[in-house]
Amino acid sequence: MLQIPRLPEILDVTYRRLPPHAAAVVLSSLLATAAHAQQLPAITGFSPATSLAQRQLEQMAIGGPLPARARTHAQELSKEPHVAGTPAQKRTADYVIAQMKAMGLQTELRSYDVWLPHATGVSVTMMGRDTVALDLSERPIAGDPVTALPQYLTVNGSSAAGTGEGELVFVNFGLIEDYATLDSMGVSVKGKVVLARYGRSFRGIKAREAEKRGAVALLIYTDPLDDGFVQGDVYPEGPMRPVFGVQRGSVFNGTGDPLTPGYASKPGAPRLTVEQTNLPRIPVVPIGAANAQQLLAGVRGTDIPRGWQGGLALRYHSGPGPVRVKVSVTTDAATAGTKQIHNTLGFLRGSEYPEQYVYIGAHRDSWGAGAADNISGTVSVLEAAQALSDMAKRGERPKRTIVFATWDAEEWGLMGSTEYVEDDSLRLKRSAVAYLNQDVSAQGSQFGGGGTPSMRAILRDVVKSVPDPRGRGTVYEAWRLTSGTRADTLEPPMGDPGGGSDFAGFYNHFGIPNADWGFGGPSGIYHSAYDTFAWMEKFGDPGFLYHATAARIGAAFALRLANAEVLPYDYAEFARTMSRYLGPVERGLTQKGWSTAPVGELSKAIAGMEQAARAFNEARDAALAKGLTKAQRDAVNTQLMLVERVFARDAGLKSRPWYRTLIYASDVDNGYSSMVFPGVNEAIRYGTASDTQAEVTDLVTRFGQAASALKTAQDALSAAPRK
Repeated sequence: MLQIPRLPEILDVTYRRLPPHAAAVVLSSLLATAAHAQQLPAITGFSPATSLAQRQLEQMAIGGPLPARARTHAQELSKEPHVAGTPAQKRTADYVIAQMKAMGLQTELRSYDVWLPHATGVSVTMMGRDTVALDLSERPIAGDPVTALPQYLTVNGSSAAGTGEGELVFVNFGLIEDYATLDSMGVSVKGKVVLARYGRSFRGIKAREAEKRGAVALLIYTDPLDDGFVQGDVYPEGPMRPVFGVQRGSVFNGTGDPLTPGYASKPGAPRLTVEQTNLPRIPVVPIGAANAQQLLAGVRGTDIPRGWQGGLALRYHSGPGPVRVKVSVTTDAATAGTKQIHNTLGFLRGSEYPEQYVYIGAHRDSWGAGAADNISGTVSVLEAAQALSDMAKRGERPKRTIVFATWDAEEWGLMGSTEYVEDDSLRLKRSAVAYLNQDVSAQGSQFGGGGTPSMRAILRDVVKSVPDPRGRGTVYEAWRLTSGTRADTLEPPMGDPGGGSDFAGFYNHFGIPNADWGFGGPSGIYHSAYDTFAWMEKFGDPGFLYHATAARIGAAFALRLANAEVLPYDYAEFARTMSRYLGPVERGLTQKGWSTAPVGELSKAIAGMEQAARAFNEARDAALAKGLTKAQRDAVNTQLMLVERVFARDAGLKSRPWYRTLIYASDVDNGYSSMVFPGVNEAIRYGTASDTQAEVTDLVTRFGQAASALKTAQDALSAAPRK
């Protein structure tokens, strides 16, 4: 019989260290949520008989994470800047390993040698009769001692070393369309230093486009219109970016170690030369808004197009010049370009299916102290691990193995997780159930979630059992409220997994289903020296309630996947979501003047998958009500784990072979936004009608293979005698 401590006893231990008011709110919410959970319908993938027990287990998991303990982890892990490749970052790995060992988890420190040159010097100088060297530092904040510690230089990761000098040209966001506008105005950036705003595209795309057009250096700044004083009070009075705040970040348009593409960067691995990679060839330096204003104040030349004016207290001009700028960057590439990075892994071995793996992970590295990005995610993983390991000690071990991972060097191009995925490729392709990602899990109170459509129903159901710390019912109810979802027939919007975080190796490379979630709010400290524990405690998550809440979701979500009799992917929702993406494909074909017949082929294939998914869902629920043997469950789950993997093409996308899935990828010309059906849509954008037809034909075949896997799974439900 399932032995579960009474919920009030769990909550008394969990919340006795909270302030009285906060404890009362959360205690009341958890009790109400627990009562509500008992009345929810049977869980997808579980029999009616096991659903109630599973919900009780999930309530135990939800009761486990402690806000006070989360605060302690956050303070310890963000006490100093810890850029990948530094001793400080190795100390975060040691801390996580020690915590996981204390939990009783089996641990592993997985290390790789990657190309990671650090900046050793940087200068930006206004040239002329009176040369002026800009002060690039971020000023310390009184009352926040971490901001007074030595910081990583204000150089973008993977910037080239060297010097570029020329007249300054303001290029707005540095988008492809911005350069087209400048071309129409007769403004060239060849031989010039380019100044671009952060936003609307990945900074690596800004570097690529500037270099492609002959710029000799790139400066990038965050305009106050986006996350500074225009949006609210700046730190320390408010959460927004001070005018001298700088956004660091990588400008590498790739994934993993650039010298070992597609395979792990282990000793003895063959390595490319830097010249054989697509690393930037020009210096790229981020600056604060105050320095951007000093530069722009002297720029004249062509007047800016409509819509290019930002929030600085001056009229923007495009130039070129007459301001002339010299940008210099030095690095340790010649002496210490290769550095060691460290992933941490904690294993909670499954009792029934130890060779099937549910991953929940977060990156540990940051550009500064990184309290939000991404110590918050690391703390969420640690607290979920603590909750589930405590349950295992009480005899409630998950059926599948749960892996709690923290990754290194995510900020430099998803390096830690990518090297791990390439290293453990055979195991992952064979037996990874899902990957749950925690990237900035708590810096506000507004919930958001995303991932592959097959996982969205699980996330929605899990958060219906997790209380909102502000007393707005469950996280799900608060989510509906803050997202403006009113109609009962609609669900809150969720994000697509295009790329840009550690799920990429699991999903974009291998087609392993993924989900992510977190709590956001007003913030202007992204990738700056001000992403600190003091900022978090004052503005991001006072009381660290949302750190604990993100962990509750992770613990319950991982336990749901680990214990499911039949893996609860929703491929009917997956297919319905895919059908909504046909409209843009048809419009793209029409704009090219090409036949829209491929849309009909794709629509039919998607409908076939949805039909197979609906039939499987109905057969699954009926079979679970009667009972399934282990042999049946094994056969069904083997097929279900193949469904999304069939969309991962071994040859990858033509534009980026490492990206294999044909369902989602980051836009090759944006970096941040997601592109759906990337093979098809890139063929429409850059290829011919025959290229597009070939991509559609491939995708149609894969939807057929997905439907076949679902049909085989349905057949397996009745392939052996029931218990």
